Amino acid sequence: MRILLTLALGLVTGVLSGMFGIGGAVVSTPGIRALGVEPLQAVGSTLPAMLPSAISGSLRYHREGLLVPRIIAWVAIVGTGAAIGASFLSHAVPGDGHWLMVATAGIIVYTAVRVGAIGSPDAPVLELAPAAWRDDGWRLAVCGVAAGGLSGLLGLGGGTILVPAFLTWIRLPVKTTIANSLAAVGLLAIPSTIAHAALGDIDWAVALTLAIAVVPGARIGANLAIRTSDRALRLSLASTLGVIAVVYAVRELTFVV
Repeated sequence: MRILLTLALGLVTGVLSGMFGIGGAVVSTPGIRALGVEPLQAVGSTLPAMLPSAISGSLRYHREGLLVPRIIAWVAIVGTGAAIGASFLSHAVPGDGHWLMVATAGIIVYTAVRVGAIGSPDAPVLELAPAAWRDDGWRLAVCGVAAGGLSGLLGLGGGTILVPAFLTWIRLPVKTTIANSLAAVGLLAIPSTIAHAALGDIDWAVALTLAIAVVPGARIGANLAIRTSDRALRLSLASTLGVIAVVYAVRELTFVV
């Protein structure tokens, strides 16, 4: 039963990953916690599934011409060092990993609010030509450090930072944001996975089960994103993340208060 539930969780994770570019760990991390995985292993065990999920979804986005190699390269290369350092830092945080889970919920809330605000009726529509994107190297490097740090410390893959940053700071169109966030998340998961494996934080039975199911899910999610309007994508992402964050935070706070 646990294997079947993990497969179902992986499928849902893949769909959300491909559709919203957030890596899917915002669902899989609390999901495997509910299945009995310890907090630090919940951080590490979601990471191995991010790369196959990212490859599956990114191939679909590549066919639509939505991937921008310059953006992906800057974020992934700069973020690698941050991901490795933050992975080892995760063991220094008090609370046996529970405070890491509470922090994860806080990051998810931030992302939901930012993306929801972009989707409001009064918000500007940021459908700009590539020449108008603010994709300076230093901006992308900052995004890489932030995303890499979250990937290593919280196992989120960094998409919860990249999506609002790409939308509001780099000013990418929403579908370009999702596509490039997903690709960068997959690459950042590689150093984080290696570091957490060295720390013994990965339950490989859970990780591999998730990895099997995310591949078809990410393809489905990417197809849905391409066919959905930009405004509907933003509001769907904000609503989904908001519900997850509340449930997530309440569960973890019961362990630390």
